[in-house]
Amino acid sequence: MDTIAAIATPRGAGGVGIVRISGPDAGAVLAAVFRPASGIAAFRPWVLHHGMVVDADGPLDDVLAVFMPGPRTFTGEDTAEIHCHGGVFLVQAVLETVLRQGARAAERGEFSRRAFLNGRMDLSQAEAVAELIAAPSREAVRYGLNRLEGELGRRVTELRSRLDRLRMQMCLAVDFPDEEVECLPPEEFAAVTQETADALAALLTGCRRAAVMQEGAPVVLAGGVNAGKSSLMNALLGRSRALVTDVPGTTRDFLEEYVDVDGLPVRLVDTAGLRESGEAVERLGIERSREKVAQADAVLLLLDGARLGEAGAAAGSCPDPAAAEALALAGDLPVLLVWNKMDVCRPSCFPPAWAQGRPCVMICALTGEGVDELAAALRELLLRDAANRPPEDGLAPNARQALALERALEEIKALQGDIRAGRSYDCLSVRLDTALLHLADVTGVDTPDEVLNKVFSSFCIGK
Repeated sequence: MDTIAAIATPRGAGGVGIVRISGPDAGAVLAAVFRPASGIAAFRPWVLHHGMVVDADGPLDDVLAVFMPGPRTFTGEDTAEIHCHGGVFLVQAVLETVLRQGARAAERGEFSRRAFLNGRMDLSQAEAVAELIAAPSREAVRYGLNRLEGELGRRVTELRSRLDRLRMQMCLAVDFPDEEVECLPPEEFAAVTQETADALAALLTGCRRAAVMQEGAPVVLAGGVNAGKSSLMNALLGRSRALVTDVPGTTRDFLEEYVDVDGLPVRLVDTAGLRESGEAVERLGIERSREKVAQADAVLLLLDGARLGEAGAAAGSCPDPAAAEALALAGDLPVLLVWNKMDVCRPSCFPPAWAQGRPCVMICALTGEGVDELAAALRELLLRDAANRPPEDGLAPNARQALALERALEEIKALQGDIRAGRSYDCLSVRLDTALLHLADVTGVDTPDEVLNKVFSSFCIGK
C-alpha cells in the first residue's frame, strides 16, 4: 500500500490540530518535514518529540511529533502523527507539506479500512469506530465500546464455528456414504441448529436498542388538557421551554426538544391535550397529537391526579377519556402512565387496576418531585428488547449487522424445516452454507468490495 495522510481533528480553529500519516514511508515522510529540537540521533519511536515542521520556505510551526512502527498501530502499518497548533491555515499547511513529500491524501475511512484489511479489527469493530465518534450519549458510547472490543465479532465467530463443524460432518456423510463416519443423528443436528437460532435471536433483540442509542427515541407526552404535559417537559429539560397556563388548550401545536435521560438521547414531543373542540386551530393541533402518538417509540401518558382523585385510581377502567383515547392510539407501543399532581392527591391504590401491568409513576411536575424516578422508568422502558426484557450489558448490532443476522436466522429456520422433512444432507448443506455466508458479512469475512466501500465511505477522512 502507498502512504496516506489526513487531518485527524475536526475542521475549524482549535488549540491543537493533528496530521496523521500511515504507510511504508511514514517514517521517511516525517523525517523530511520534522526537525527535532533534541536532534535526529535522540529521536525514539513511540515518544512525543518537540521540534519544528519545515517546508520549502523554512520553519512552519512549533510542533510535537511521534513515529509508531507497525504492526502494533491502529492501521497495522508504520504511522506518524504531527501535533501542531490548531489554526485552520496551519493545519492545512502542515498537511500540504506532508503531501509534497510523497504521501497521498487519504480517502474517507481509509485509515480504518487499512486496519480492517491488515487484520487489526473485523468489520463490526471498524463500524464501531465511526459509531463511537458519532455517539450522542453515554449509553451509545458504552455499547459502541463493547463492539469495538470485539464482543459481537467473537459471538458471531463462535456461531460460525458451530455451524462449520456441522458442515464438515455433513461433507463426510455425503462424500463417504458407504463408510462409517462420525455424523450427527437428526435429533442432535436439530438441537444444534436450535441453539444457533436462539443465539441469533438473542443478538437481534439488541437492534432496537442500537437505533435508540444512536438516533434518539421519539417520546410523546400525551393526555388531556391541563394534565401537566408542558410542565413535565420543562421539568425534564430543566428550563422553561413550553408555555404553561391554567387555561385549557394552551398548547395548540407540538413542541420537540432533545433531552439526555441518564445517558440516553430522547426527543420529547409535547402535544395538544386530547379532547373534542369546536375551535379550528385547536382541532388541527389535536389531530397532530394523534399522529405523533402513533409515530412514537414510547408514550408518557399524563393523568391529572387533582381531577381524578382517589376514585380515579381505584376505578375498574380508565376514568379519563383522553387517557383512554391515547392508550387506544398507542396500541402495542410502550406506555408509561404518569400520575401528575401528587401534591394534591397521592392515591393509596397505585398503580390502578386498569393500568393492566403497564409501568406507572407518581410525580409533581410543578415541583419536580418524582421526576428522577420517571426518567429512570422511561430509560428502562426504551431499552427493553423485543421480548420485553429489561436492559442488560449485552450487544446492540447496527442496521447492517442486524440485516445479516436476520438473513442467517431465516436460513437456519428453513434448515430446521428441511431437517424435519427428512431432506438429504446435500440439500441441508446448501442452507448451512448460505447461513455461514450471512454470518461472515457481520465481521467482513469475504465481504465484497462494494459493501466495504459503502461502509467506509460514511467515515470521516481522518479515521
